[in-house]
Amino acid sequence: MFSLVINPRFCDTDAMGHINNTVYPVWFLEGRESVLKIFNPNLATEEVSLVLAKLEIEYIEEIFFGKTVEIRTVVLRVGTSSVLVGQEAWQNDELCATATATMVNFDKHTRKSVPIPGDVKERLSCHVLESDV
Repeated sequence: MFSLVINPRFCDTDAMGHINNTVYPVWFLEGRESVLKIFNPNLATEEVSLVLAKLEIEYIEEIFFGKTVEIRTVVLRVGTSSVLVGQEAWQNDELCATATATMVNFDKHTRKSVPIPGDVKERLSCHVLESDV
């Protein structure tokens, strides 16, 4: 499992006084950075090969400014050309949101999905965990 601690900013809040729903996808993207680095260790933009094909977020509890948020990220499944990632957002030891993201290995020249290279697949497989995410 990968873990990232985020300090919510005051500007992340909305008129309801909680963190706005548009902030969660950004936090979950930051949490997936560890998975992206398995494909591209330096996150060099010219070498980017993963695209986000699907993102589902379930908002369970409100998140508020002033307390840290932990984003937990696990690899749920490695396919031929895609990776399914599960994520959770926690504040005050309470599960506040879950997300699943499907990322596809992508050839920038042909604009098509391509198989994940064997060495990358092997490194990803080391991080596959059973999860309820």
